[in-house]
Amino acid sequence: MGDWGFLAAALAIGFLGSSHCIGMCGGISGALGMAVPGKQTAWVQLGSYQLGRLGSYTLMGALAGALGAAIIPALTPLRFAAGIMLIVMALYVAGIWRGLVWLEKGGSYLWRYVQPLSAKLLPVRSAGQAVALGSLWGWLPCGLVYSALTFALAQGSAERSALAMFAFGLGTLPAMLATGAAAVQVRNIVQKPGVRLGFAAAILLFGIWTIWGALGHGGHSDHGNHGEMGAMESPQAEEQEHHHHNH
Repeated sequence: MGDWGFLAAALAIGFLGSSHCIGMCGGISGALGMAVPGKQTAWVQLGSYQLGRLGSYTLMGALAGALGAAIIPALTPLRFAAGIMLIVMALYVAGIWRGLVWLEKGGSYLWRYVQPLSAKLLPVRSAGQAVALGSLWGWLPCGLVYSALTFALAQGSAERSALAMFAFGLGTLPAMLATGAAAVQVRNIVQKPGVRLGFAAAILLFGIWTIWGALGHGGHSDHGNHGEMGAMESPQAEEQEHHHHNH
């Protein structure tokens, strides 16, 4: 993949993991879609909720990217960790190993402080309230979000991490926008063993690809480190060249 291939990967991770999103947040989307009489108003609120959710994901990415760049400037360990998290997510989606449940339990401590704020926004009566509620529900403990956040963190900067999380959020939109009967149909489809295994296999491939790149085979190694090495080696190269000309 090219230098911007991480956006396609983040988008695909969001789409492929959307079966998990339906279980975590689909009920909220459905409730918002039916909360207000009038189909147009309901879709405005539902869209506003999703806008707030994507905004929270983008903010998470920016914060994680800035923190990661400051603490761990080398991208290799971050990319390796991201690959491991994606593989764990693949096992979770496939129903083989539910280790991410423990990570979600850890995130529930933060949710204890966020949930009371979201309760004050219910019932939703305006698009502004829906945006605010969506921005809060974006922090709901979710193994898929944590996996995507680790992938975003490995991009090495606040800007790229924010873009990765925004792309991830876009990938989850098709499942999240499905409400009512459509939500039931989507849930029935993604819960089929063959579909879940297919999605899990794709996420697994993204994890392997990420680890492969971290090991220096993906063509997207740390450009900054290479630049610094080139700058460090240039005086020595000049000295060797000068010595060669003297002979």
